[in-house]
Amino acid sequence: MALLADKLFVMKIKPLLAALLLMMSSYLALAADTQFLQGLGDTQYRYIASKHVGRGYHIYVSLPDGYGESDETYPTLYVLDGGELFPMMASYHRYLNFGEGFPETIIVGISYGSDDFDNGNFRSTDYTAPSNERDFWGGAARFKKFLTDELFAMIESEYRSRSDRRIVFGHSIGGQFVLFAAQTDPGLFWGAIASNPALHRNLDFYLQPPPKSDNNGRTRLFVGNATNDDPRFLEPRTQWIEHWTNEEDKPWELRVGNLEGHTHMSAPPAAYLEGMRWLYQKGVRAQ
Repeated sequence: MALLADKLFVMKIKPLLAALLLMMSSYLALAADTQFLQGLGDTQYRYIASKHVGRGYHIYVSLPDGYGESDETYPTLYVLDGGELFPMMASYHRYLNFGEGFPETIIVGISYGSDDFDNGNFRSTDYTAPSNERDFWGGAARFKKFLTDELFAMIESEYRSRSDRRIVFGHSIGGQFVLFAAQTDPGLFWGAIASNPALHRNLDFYLQPPPKSDNNGRTRLFVGNATNDDPRFLEPRTQWIEHWTNEEDKPWELRVGNLEGHTHMSAPPAAYLEGMRWLYQKGVRAQ
């Protein structure tokens, strides 16, 4: 009887064990290695604890195809909100290169590792100029110091990154930082793409003339303007566009692209495509 009971126990437990193993294998699959997502190319991870900001950032670096077999130097694209936008833009850039012919580019994503302020996403501080409406806004100057003194130094010393071909991409409040960098340091980036920049709490700052600089006019600034954006974003951005398009002595080479039919959240790929097309138009690409 005892032997029969043992056999019956084994017969009952086998399906449970099989189900448990299946659950474990499914869990392991969720933690999949991204090496087979070929659209991300050769992607490396770094972590930087910033002395200027007092916090750390997760850094993802996507290298061009053939990077390891050449000694070529490359333009470098810095993607803000990298936890969301780096996977999209790194794979999109590689995909576009099959037909658009953009230069091979090192793509750097700057990620907080969370969408939650309580868990370390400080984009509302890092990407913004001060605002009387929000006491936690206004950290953009410190974040820019992190870029110039820490991140650029790391990328340009450890990778074959061209310091004269830095490009930045930011969306919404990230787009506000793109304008902040252009406003306060017009020559910091060779190219800058601001997708739906959100200026709804501190527009006045962005209507002031930038400081004089030997680099004035060097940055090519593209602003993507989604026509179906929320009015609280669209209206102040329209004021910014009208102000600067009517300004004769612009500190940058400015191009505004109306993204017809796009909303606030659908705009990033369209802004990226149109911005990169403009940056690398005929006559600019070979410079």
